[in-house]
Amino acid sequence: MDGSVQLRVAMAQVDTRVGDLEGNAALVVAWARRAADDGAHLVVFPEMTLTGYPAEDLVLRESFAEASERALTDLAATLDREGLGEVAVVVGYLAHTEGSATVDTAPSDEETLDEERPGDANPRRIQPRNAAALLHGGRVVGRYAKRHLPNYGVFDEARYFVPGSELQVVRFRGVDVALTICEDLWVEGGPCGVAGQAGVDLVVSPNASPYERAKDDLRLPLVRRRAAEANAPVLYCNQFGGQDELVFDGDSLAVSADGELLARAPQFVEHLLCVDLTLDRGRVTQRREGRIGPMTVTRTVLSEEPVPAFEPRAGHVAEPLSDPEEVWRALVLGLRDFIDKNGFPSVVFGLSGGIDSALVAALSVDALGADRVHGVALPSRWSSEHSLSDAEDSARRLGLHFSTVPIAPMVDAFESQVELSGTAAENLQARIRGTLLMGLSNQHGHLLLATSNKSEVAVGYSTLYGDAAGGFAPIKDVPKTLVWELARWRNAYARERGETEPIPQNSIDKPPSAELAPGQKDSDSLPSYEELDAVIGDYVDRDLGMAVLLERGHDPEVVARVLRLVDIAEFKRRQSAPGTKISLKAFGRDRRLPITNRWRESLPSVREGAQA
Repeated sequence: MDGSVQLRVAMAQVDTRVGDLEGNAALVVAWARRAADDGAHLVVFPEMTLTGYPAEDLVLRESFAEASERALTDLAATLDREGLGEVAVVVGYLAHTEGSATVDTAPSDEETLDEERPGDANPRRIQPRNAAALLHGGRVVGRYAKRHLPNYGVFDEARYFVPGSELQVVRFRGVDVALTICEDLWVEGGPCGVAGQAGVDLVVSPNASPYERAKDDLRLPLVRRRAAEANAPVLYCNQFGGQDELVFDGDSLAVSADGELLARAPQFVEHLLCVDLTLDRGRVTQRREGRIGPMTVTRTVLSEEPVPAFEPRAGHVAEPLSDPEEVWRALVLGLRDFIDKNGFPSVVFGLSGGIDSALVAALSVDALGADRVHGVALPSRWSSEHSLSDAEDSARRLGLHFSTVPIAPMVDAFESQVELSGTAAENLQARIRGTLLMGLSNQHGHLLLATSNKSEVAVGYSTLYGDAAGGFAPIKDVPKTLVWELARWRNAYARERGETEPIPQNSIDKPPSAELAPGQKDSDSLPSYEELDAVIGDYVDRDLGMAVLLERGHDPEVVARVLRLVDIAEFKRRQSAPGTKISLKAFGRDRRLPITNRWRESLPSVREGAQA
């Protein structure tokens, strides 16, 4: 069939829950109905929609993989039973060895895939695959196993999955649709290149692409390159929602074969993005199957009859968010989904009057509503008058629950029994606060939030079992300089809408201090936060060594001092609460270094002297 054919396609960027096969399947049915009601013929859901993503070691459980396969076939039947059988639904799931898609199973030189390795308590008895399926008419019509498995940053897919070697092309309503998944788009000459050589009319790509700052600037150029390589439009459907440290921003988009942006979904909301395509089948000069490069192309004919002609609608292109609004929404979403998906009714934290706790308070109220947020002031003998008044001001602006528990008598009781001085005496105050907050958490069922920022977490400037205590750390990946920027942005956002500014100006303006000693300021023991954050960004996020750090113009003394603090604080970070990732490299699953570690970056002059 040559000539032009039309197709109304939809991308459902939905918020799934890991392990909730039944709930996620119901989500697919509900959003497929919305797509059908809008006249869509094909609807695409994100990567591993049925299982949620990332499912981590759950995928190694044979029972979970088998349940995923059953959920897939049950979903196909349910869609048909619900009158949605004529809509083609592309959904991500965890595939089991019993699935029909082929995989690369050639053993490496070191071991075979099913070999029981010494000391392996859970030998790989199954071959899990990150897969997508096309459902239609109550059946699973086509399956595709992800070819390229990312194994960097937060991704461990080479640990879990077997790569696919088959490119599945399904002809639906006269349109040849190729299935790919997420990382496949990031590889030049990968499945999109194979699709271009095979000849297809449309490429669909379910994704679970985690958010980090400015990542949406990378996606459009990437999808444009793959569309050109495939010589076909690409539908990029991305997940929305929070999962532990990760947050997914949606930002789904459709790009024509010529690189035109046809539609783009907004970030940080569930959304159904519908796009009307007019596809020129004459653009494809040949349609091949069989072995092409590293993959085998298989074709399934589902239906040849094109959809009746309809008046196309212009696609919606969402306006991009500013950087601070993008980050704010990511932090709010990450906190909300962590609390709600884990069933916590409310949160509690120390509200000190400082900028960090004021920011966490505002984030919490935006995420959960004021009635679910509890702030507690815990003044000591060294707390300034403005600390308590700023904390009260913050609570009043936000309408959250607020109480005050002075800790001076408790500190005195400890000090009457044991002699402590210096840092030990200072940290005692923080640990008493942590103990009280954990007690309130236990008593009332609140989840305790830690309020430390990335700068403090990096250099260990937080007290283990004190202010570092908590079940979730909303600003763990937010450098101090960005904390101030977000606070100013959130107040400006409120002013523009005629609302009360949620963060006291004094909390923003005053010099930061832990207030664990008389007249204490952060600047007494740390370089300026501008200098500190610049070094942390290069050393932690970009993994730059000493020589390159100096080449980039950082002060040698500051670098040497900061790197030492970062390195020796690794044991603290290993015990810290999870927090939403927003940067190139967050502490936690994104950056994993040994605690026992003799390697230290050294100044060039010191290293040269040692060699001499």
